[in-house]
Amino acid sequence: MPSRYVFDRAPARIYWETTRACDLACRHCRAEAAPMADPRELSTEQGKQLLAALATFGDPLPHLVLTGGDPLKRQDLFELIATAQSLGLAVSVSPSGTPLLTADAIARLKAAGVDAISLSIDGATAQHHDDIRQVPGCFERTLEAARAATREQLMFQVNTLVAKETLGDLPAIYPLVKEIGAARWSLFFLVTVGRGTVLSPISADECETLFTWLADLPRGRGLPVVTTTEAPHYRRILLERAKARPAAAGGGHPHGGHPHSGGGPVPGLGIRDGNGIMFISNTGDVSPSGFLPLVAGNVKLQSPVEIYRSSEMFLALRRTEAFEGRCGICEFRGPCGGSRSRALAATGNMLAEDPLCAYQPRVAASLSPE
Repeated sequence: MPSRYVFDRAPARIYWETTRACDLACRHCRAEAAPMADPRELSTEQGKQLLAALATFGDPLPHLVLTGGDPLKRQDLFELIATAQSLGLAVSVSPSGTPLLTADAIARLKAAGVDAISLSIDGATAQHHDDIRQVPGCFERTLEAARAATREQLMFQVNTLVAKETLGDLPAIYPLVKEIGAARWSLFFLVTVGRGTVLSPISADECETLFTWLADLPRGRGLPVVTTTEAPHYRRILLERAKARPAAAGGGHPHGGHPHSGGGPVPGLGIRDGNGIMFISNTGDVSPSGFLPLVAGNVKLQSPVEIYRSSEMFLALRRTEAFEGRCGICEFRGPCGGSRSRALAATGNMLAEDPLCAYQPRVAASLSPE
């Protein structure tokens, strides 16, 4: 596998689930969040020790995403952000669309130096979105948070669940994402973990059709960058289009590379669960991602750097030659590699093929192009 697709020294992004406390009860919640915090969650002091340990990954430091639950439920959130900033860690925050997400809270996040926040829109209408989130008023509160972020010039991305229950809304959600000024639209493809088991994943054929639609969306300055989470095989579509249009490959993008058709740069190649991604739970457990709930160690007892670099679980996820089924012989296994989380959820084996991918490999993986 080409070494440029291996992130063995440090992850590109670290997700710290600061708490599982949240005032929403989302039908697809990976964390199965609850109103009250787990008494075992990392304390302020333990959190600061964790941040100091993450800074020892060295330059370039990973980007830290504070998630939950709802990070705004932690009384020490801004103290933790300040500590991370002092250590040189870039920070983004993923708050929930609850009454805690006020214009004042967004102004404080901007003043604290947060790079960006994420907001969730899972339905094109208030009724559909609020049904997914199971809290009336969540949709309008999210739109108001987007307006507040725009006023504060705080960059934000919109996260959208992709499942049978939301698929039909996607064509109407995209114009809304543009209208409210999101810098990025990140589509989270359902992995049936946590409360997500009550929802239905789309089929592999539906996924291919959706990928084609996403790749056909217009791109350019002022339009949201479109990315996928737990669907790395979207990169195959983009790479195939880039190869078909080599003359357009040098165009670039004002945001440093846009993952659409036309041959432009495709960001995130190779990044997937355990390879460029590390997840730390509210109690300190370390996993390859939040959707792959296998524990490789705990930061209360071990260095997160050593867990990421040396644990057998993370090492196995970076050996794509050991992947099974179509993923193991696919010529795109380096830049893609499939969703290891979905493989685990579907088969109990994190190295199995990703059932959401319909692609049939055409050449041996050993001939994978650089």
